[in-house]
Amino acid sequence: MTVTWEELGWERLAEGVGRCRLPGWDCTAGLVLRPGTALMVDAGSSLAEGARLRTEAQTLAGRRVTHLALTHPHFDHVLGAAAFAGTDLYAAVGTETVLAHGREDLRLDAVRNGLPAPEAEEAADALPLPRHLVSGEWTLDLGDGRQALLANVGPGHTAHDLAVLVPGDPEVVFCGDLVEESGDPQAGPDAVPSRWPAALDRLLALGGDRARYVPGHGAVVDAAFVRAQRDALAARFGVS
Repeated sequence: MTVTWEELGWERLAEGVGRCRLPGWDCTAGLVLRPGTALMVDAGSSLAEGARLRTEAQTLAGRRVTHLALTHPHFDHVLGAAAFAGTDLYAAVGTETVLAHGREDLRLDAVRNGLPAPEAEEAADALPLPRHLVSGEWTLDLGDGRQALLANVGPGHTAHDLAVLVPGDPEVVFCGDLVEESGDPQAGPDAVPSRWPAALDRLLALGGDRARYVPGHGAVVDAAFVRAQRDALAARFGVS
């Protein structure tokens, strides 16, 4: 019996493309299904959340997750990554250094934001390092003539922001926290505000005016929303 995206609480965005909004921090995880492959975008905030995503993805795909792309190295997007053992792990270059040497900071940030300390410690200790590092653009072959484009569009929200473009009708762009819909974009100590508007310009160039843009938090938006958020960030940080 085939299970639909909606039956598992996922939102279908295009043929073979969907996302779910995780509880707690309203964090998005994305999924791209193609014959023989399954690409997950972001891994959730804990091993339990990662395991939930893996199980639901496998139910939808009828196979295990083969690829995992991390949009940026914040706890709510990466601490579930160890649940995807055996997948090819992709991230923007520099993410590997943050994950290797910043585990304690990730753990503390997770606990400060409400993740139980034992769960945060377990996930940080088990956190894998990405093997595939994207410095510009990486065309990922998903089989059957289908591809996804991984683009290092940052810095902006962090120094290591990765976007995932899925061609189709419509095209879908997973933005990570470069775009947020459910609140104002968050500029923490690792943000690069002076470069953020330019990162959004690159996102818009990737997807164009007809794409569906998937924020790291909140509802799916259009190019006009991204452009307005870009202009607001430019004004907020005094850059063009």
